[in-house]
Amino acid sequence: MSTRGYLLACVLGLVLIGARSAEAAVLVGPEPAQPWQGFMNVFELPANGGGFVFNSGWGTADLTAVFNGDVLTLGPNTIGDPDPFWYVGGGAPGHPGNKNMDANMYVQSESLSGQDVTFTGNVISNTLVSPYTSVAFIKDFAPDFSSFSQITVPLTPGVFSITLPTNPGAGRHVQYGFETIGPNVWVTDVGPKGNVQITSVPEPTGLALLGVAGAALINRRRRAGRAA
Repeated sequence: MSTRGYLLACVLGLVLIGARSAEAAVLVGPEPAQPWQGFMNVFELPANGGGFVFNSGWGTADLTAVFNGDVLTLGPNTIGDPDPFWYVGGGAPGHPGNKNMDANMYVQSESLSGQDVTFTGNVISNTLVSPYTSVAFIKDFAPDFSSFSQITVPLTPGVFSITLPTNPGAGRHVQYGFETIGPNVWVTDVGPKGNVQITSVPEPTGLALLGVAGAALINRRRRAGRAA
């Protein structure tokens, strides 16, 4: 086979490999146009035993998780109810929260089952103070939500990327998104607690990647020819 024919065959092979990989791998990010959902798990404070209280679906703005253009801001949960159930001494400026809030903002898709799902984004800043934490996650649930596997990464400034090989099977639920945990805060006291700001990472094009691979292959052949 001529050198040109060999190179064409190798490039075609790279294209086919890339096509097969694309079928088995999915890249997702914090895109505002996606159908984001909210879910809140409510616990007693660790000082009160940390026991589970209840959970339910919540609006994403109530979590608190809000897009402003392409930037997502995650912050400590705020509740306007002054009941002592939510705040020590009742809701008012300076009164600490009386529950630990586990806020989940996510996209759920059954079509992601059986694929290698990669979730990536760019953390612009994270100013949350202790005990507040926030992570990115991918979760793979059984059809009845009785069990799941997951991968998480803390939201430190810079680009994050996590990958989870999800299980195949009808009715499985794959979620990707963010989980922010910490006591609820009266709305006037939120500022000093900080927040997290996240945006998406531009996805590289397949042609650009193929061009890099092709150039590397050509350079390798040239070096081999000179050595001979």
